[in-house]
Amino acid sequence: MFTMYLFSSFSLIVILFTSLIFISISSLQTPKHYVVYMGSSIEADVHNSEAYYLQMLDTLLPREESERRKGVHHYKHAFRGFSAMLTEEEAAALSGIWPESPSFSDKGFGEIPSKWKGICMEGPDFNKSNCNRKLIGARYYKSTGATSARDSNGHGTHTASTVAGAHVVGASDRGLARGTAKGGQPGCRIAAYKTCTADGCSGSAMLKAMDDAVHDGVDIISISIGLNAAFTSDYLSDPIAIGAFHAELKGIMVIASAGNDGPNASTVTNVAPWLFTVAASNIDRDFQSSVILGSGKVIRGAGIHFSNSTRPKAYSLVYARNAAAASKPVEDARTCLPGSLDPKKVSGKVVVCVMPRDAVITKQIIKVVVEDAGARGLILVNQKEKIRASDFGHFPFSEVDMTDGYKILKYMLHTKSPTVKIVPTVEIKPTKPAPVVALFSSRGPASLTENILKPDVMAPGVLILAALPPPKTAKPSTPEFGLRSGTSMSCPHVSGAAAFVKAHRPSWTPSMIKSALMTTAMTYDNMRRPVTNTSGLTSTPHETGAGEISPQRAINPGLVFETTTQDYLQFLCYYGYSQKTISKTLTKATKFSCPKKTSKDLISDINYPSISIGNLRRGQRKMIKRSVTNVGLEKNVTYVAHIEAPEGLVVKVAPKRLVFGENVHKVSFKVWFYGEKSASKRYHHGSLEWSDGYHSVRFCPGYARD
Repeated sequence: MFTMYLFSSFSLIVILFTSLIFISISSLQTPKHYVVYMGSSIEADVHNSEAYYLQMLDTLLPREESERRKGVHHYKHAFRGFSAMLTEEEAAALSGIWPESPSFSDKGFGEIPSKWKGICMEGPDFNKSNCNRKLIGARYYKSTGATSARDSNGHGTHTASTVAGAHVVGASDRGLARGTAKGGQPGCRIAAYKTCTADGCSGSAMLKAMDDAVHDGVDIISISIGLNAAFTSDYLSDPIAIGAFHAELKGIMVIASAGNDGPNASTVTNVAPWLFTVAASNIDRDFQSSVILGSGKVIRGAGIHFSNSTRPKAYSLVYARNAAAASKPVEDARTCLPGSLDPKKVSGKVVVCVMPRDAVITKQIIKVVVEDAGARGLILVNQKEKIRASDFGHFPFSEVDMTDGYKILKYMLHTKSPTVKIVPTVEIKPTKPAPVVALFSSRGPASLTENILKPDVMAPGVLILAALPPPKTAKPSTPEFGLRSGTSMSCPHVSGAAAFVKAHRPSWTPSMIKSALMTTAMTYDNMRRPVTNTSGLTSTPHETGAGEISPQRAINPGLVFETTTQDYLQFLCYYGYSQKTISKTLTKATKFSCPKKTSKDLISDINYPSISIGNLRRGQRKMIKRSVTNVGLEKNVTYVAHIEAPEGLVVKVAPKRLVFGENVHKVSFKVWFYGEKSASKRYHHGSLEWSDGYHSVRFCPGYARD
């Protein structure tokens, strides 16, 4: 699915959403059995929970046919998804936009500017009247089998409202995170382009949609979609990269999610240098799910669950290790691996499971194992990562750390009949530290080349509140909002930030906006310490890129790195494509010649707002060139360099001062890297900062491996 967004300034944005691929495995009478494929398995992601899939079905199935929910199979190992009995119309309804959401109200908007050339395509459940002066366009592609641009699963609506949603007072997810919801740039106008249907996501349809968006008059494209890194195509075989290149040629900024395959290295997707690639972080809000032991002791855990009662019931407490099924190892039962529990020993009780340190198993899988065994709740002891709330629907749940887990186990050991109550979730704000790199956020280095740093930046993507389609059981007038996580959520934050910068700096090119957001990004959390990951370790640029975006600072960055079309064409030459292949695939109209000397090592030299050197040998010296443009109010200004070099790497810059004047707007400099013979064989990172006493332009990071 592919949705595009437009700004009132008049900026226009496009957003591509996570693919939902349906595989019909029966051709019998309607409804048919569909497998809904949602990509690779994601660790600790609310999109990989049974409750999330059932919530999706609630938005689709009529109340009188709720029995169809009971036949749902949940896939969570090799890939994410579920199977259900759906009609063709219900299957085709997944992905798109929900036009009735108050987030897309056009109150206060003037007439649609004449620049807009798009249309509002009608379908069986989508009329021209569903468009307005904010949602000004909608397209779907009949070649994919789509019948309208309407959204039912919520992904498109959620990301659209994150970018440009109007102010909605009293928004919440079933009472949590209550407040006023709004997008990053509420003055934006929106258009939706739907390219994913029951038959999958067509690369040709995505290219067509991007081509339509360019014709229609968009200014920014935000893509919350991407392949698993293991299946990443090269640059000239990737429809997103190809479409984005053509958009870039037209001055249209393209922003994309980094992917949800973290925390493993080299999982980042959408890595073309003309794409702005976004990682995910948490915000300074968490959700507390406390447990009250029979002794009266209260332990504060994390988690989201919704109970019909405000007075929780006490249940017997059982340690999963003591509830192993016959012939199953007790260690398997301790970590609640599939098939390890004896239902007779856990039915009607709250189960204590320990998250394994090394095994790849999600919280949602553990929840399903425990619930299928008949348990009434789950306490998960996380010995692997810092605890973070996960959405478990109506199933009582609390996640605790090892210290509190030990207290619970000690209570159980010394109590003949231990009991526990799991208290309904409450919101905690502000929390520290924040931001923290999300566990699921895909990491660099990029698998195609390590000489461009990816991801580029990081933005909020954990439990983000935004608009959703209402379930069919809700009153028509009930605004629906929900908490969702993923780089699909962080990407539209950056899209909104880019629109914000564009509104203040309308003459800036996409690369100037990108540079401004990167060089002003924050690398410290709200405790004034370096940003960490969920393991509590200091994060690296392969996790955060340049850091957490700071839109207000990006309006006045002082200096910007302008990456030109020529830079991108040279990048492709350096990567190994022939001039003939590049011209045939991308740009017949643009005259260019590949340099006589081409090498992947030269990729580091394109004028990008960061430096990445994939292979710097011990004793090797490497020089990198960059140029910067003064965009500050002061024309006669001098910037002084400050270098933070990591141990084992010598870094020098020349000149050490950049002097700008009335007729000197652009200045070049060189950076030398030298790998000392004593340096360890690993990635090293540092930074180069240019400062005029007011602006701090963090050329982040200086990065090399030896």
